[in-house]
Amino acid sequence: MLPSDPIIWFRDLLSGLGLSDKMSLFLSVTGLILVTFLLGWIVNFLTRVIINQVVIRIVRRTVTVWDDIFLEQKVFSRLSHFAPALIIWFIAGWSLKSYPEWLTVMHRMVFTYMLVAGAIVINSFIESWYRVYLTLPISQHRPIKGYVQLVKVIVIVIFLLLIISVLFNKKVSVIIAGLGVMASVIMLIFKDAILGFVASIQLSANNMVKTGDWITIPSRDVDGEVTDISLTTVKVRNFDKTIITVPTYSLVNESFQNWKGMEESGVRQIKRSFLIDIKSIRFANEEMMQKARAFGDGGRSGDRADRYFFSQDRVTNLGIFRMYAESYLKNHPLVDKKQMVILRHRAPESNGLPLQVYAFTSKTDFITFENVQSEIFEHLLAVLEEFGLRVFQHPSGDDFHGFNKPE
Repeated sequence: MLPSDPIIWFRDLLSGLGLSDKMSLFLSVTGLILVTFLLGWIVNFLTRVIINQVVIRIVRRTVTVWDDIFLEQKVFSRLSHFAPALIIWFIAGWSLKSYPEWLTVMHRMVFTYMLVAGAIVINSFIESWYRVYLTLPISQHRPIKGYVQLVKVIVIVIFLLLIISVLFNKKVSVIIAGLGVMASVIMLIFKDAILGFVASIQLSANNMVKTGDWITIPSRDVDGEVTDISLTTVKVRNFDKTIITVPTYSLVNESFQNWKGMEESGVRQIKRSFLIDIKSIRFANEEMMQKARAFGDGGRSGDRADRYFFSQDRVTNLGIFRMYAESYLKNHPLVDKKQMVILRHRAPESNGLPLQVYAFTSKTDFITFENVQSEIFEHLLAVLEEFGLRVFQHPSGDDFHGFNKPE
């Protein structure tokens, strides 16, 4: 039969061994507390054994994925922390009932432990459902990591208020009222989280960017693939494999370019210019006109030049070159024929007349695109001389070689 007051029973037992009443009381209270914690540890151990032997086997036999994710996030194992806490709570209520001060301290410690365990379990539960969401197709278009992190922060704040309330024996409303005085400090501390949350809502609602998209932010030297979007930061892996981290709200406050449309369309734009020496532009002679007619549809018909130029007596060598270049581009195997293909002038500059190539390649990967673009411009630059045209470039040392030579 258990004693009605175990502390008195232990004290009398120790006093019978010759110890003083004060020392006997101290050792009996300390010993009982240690025994209580030992029982709690044993219960925790047994609970974990049951989870490992029963729950884990059941989860691994099921065909569903979500319970495996809950197991990986340790939701079940973390629930085992409540078992020893409840044991200690009830044993302390029985063994320390004659010592209300000790009982109050013990209950506050156990309650605080349960609150910490509860916050950990709830956050593990939220993270588990987020991992389940990532297995769904919609997660590829609707990232919710920012929302998940915000919910976790809210859970932590709520449990912190409860823990402070328990430890200092204050009402939560009083604590919140005290925090209201520090609102400006709190806003400063959580500024990035608040701005990031608002930005996450805008990014998700408008489907502006998601993990895996290739984005460019010129103001921050960002040009690469988005690897992670969180509540406060966005991680981008650049072409040189460096990782750049930018605030989430910068994608809303600043302009950025998302190349998702290009990847989905299957084409990539060529939009590059080179400078023509204006002094090399002249009207075409008969020989040049014969060349123009020869370019018509690969030589199969000679009327393309007549359709291309509105005024046959005002045709220039640059105009014939443009017609040739467009014909070359439209016959290139990696230039998309369904998209616009044109060579156009830009506003004349002091360095010459910019001639811009505007076309689309049928390959979007970086290496193939750059090789096709280089091949096109190498050909066009090499063939310019056939039309009596020159590319403008600033004079170099070789251009001045022979000047002012003594005769």
